[in-house]
Amino acid sequence: MYTPIVATLGYVLSEDRRKTLLVHRNLRTDDPHYGKYNGLGGKMEAQESIHDCICREIKEEAGIICEEVVLRGTINWTGFGPDGEDWFGFIYLIEKFSGSPYAENSEGRLLWHEVDKLLELPMWDGDKYFLPLVFDADPRIFHGYMPYENNRPLSWRYVR
Repeated sequence: MYTPIVATLGYVLSEDRRKTLLVHRNLRTDDPHYGKYNGLGGKMEAQESIHDCICREIKEEAGIICEEVVLRGTINWTGFGPDGEDWFGFIYLIEKFSGSPYAENSEGRLLWHEVDKLLELPMWDGDKYFLPLVFDADPRIFHGYMPYENNRPLSWRYVR
């Protein structure tokens, strides 16, 4: 039976749209994401919509309020979790926000990075496949499938 963990992953854009806010997951050595750069987000709670989830997660992790949130895509990550859990993620761009982001949270430092240099950062191998779709000019939502095994993507396919 397929019962994925439903989650959000958001990329906060700077006002000029050239940078995005990432967390460097470097504070907890037991973190499965340890050492990697990642967008912000997390698991959806039973009483919220997926939009509520991304806004709550951004507020909790960065201390800012989402004002314009755009769904860019969905990804089915089978076998992704530390114990082989399946995840279904909704990928967002936060195009406008209010407040000032935290310098760090419980997972690591929050830093602005140039969008055109993201693929140079240490991140999950699979992120390099879908990140170009998150930031490109195509307004269509993508829907992807990326099975994982032993912390590595086995394949990638998507439609728009």
